[in-house]
Amino acid sequence: MLSVVIPARDEEGCITETLVALSKALTIEGIEHEMIVVDDGSTDRTFDIVTRLAGTLPAIRAVRNTGRHGFGMATRHGIDQVRGDSIVIVMADGSDSPEDVVAYFGKLQEGYECVFGSRFMTGSRIVDYPKYKLLLNRLANLFVKTIFRYRYNDTTNAFKMYRSYVVDAMQPLISPHFNLTVEMPLKAIIRGYTYAVIPISWTNRKAGESKLKIKEMGSRYLFIVLYLWLERTLSRGDYHRRAVAPVEDRIPEDRGAANV
Repeated sequence: MLSVVIPARDEEGCITETLVALSKALTIEGIEHEMIVVDDGSTDRTFDIVTRLAGTLPAIRAVRNTGRHGFGMATRHGIDQVRGDSIVIVMADGSDSPEDVVAYFGKLQEGYECVFGSRFMTGSRIVDYPKYKLLLNRLANLFVKTIFRYRYNDTTNAFKMYRSYVVDAMQPLISPHFNLTVEMPLKAIIRGYTYAVIPISWTNRKAGESKLKIKEMGSRYLFIVLYLWLERTLSRGDYHRRAVAPVEDRIPEDRGAANV
């Protein structure tokens, strides 16, 4: 079963369309799934809307993050609730394509342990990305690529899929905010789990406001990147997976991000 984790805060203008589109795409493809919507302290009708939708779409589970708020905290709370053997993080604002969720799942069935999307490779599509955020995104991803010496170019995107045991191996997750989007894939890569990269689409939200505050997040992103660089450089493999797949079935980092 696929567990879709959707952190949501004040998303009453987007959440219905996001959930209905996801449910339709996964149901058409016959993918058994659950959609865990984590309300992260909304002050609008988000939780009520999700609860009502759950009455007609039984795959939806509405939960509240009653502890410390933040994108990372809400996502981690959702991960604690999953029942599936694979997990995908999806944004509540409708920016991630349901068809890409299906494509991720198909790649996972080929034997990969993680599937990462790139919005910046041949075949990808971006609609209405704010220019200043795009510039900062490319600079941040260039920095990550450079110090980790891999070719994947969209590490900061939250929209990724993992086998549940890979997420278990990442514990403890420590990022309380959007820096979780970097912590999870970097832990998977440096700890030796196989991954595929495919082109995806991204569409700017139609309603509500982005919760990502660039000025607040710069130092937090830097902290988690350097934290994991130190793990890779100094830990002598203490956190690397112990049971590895046969060489012919594994994806070296450069192959895993080929053509990115």
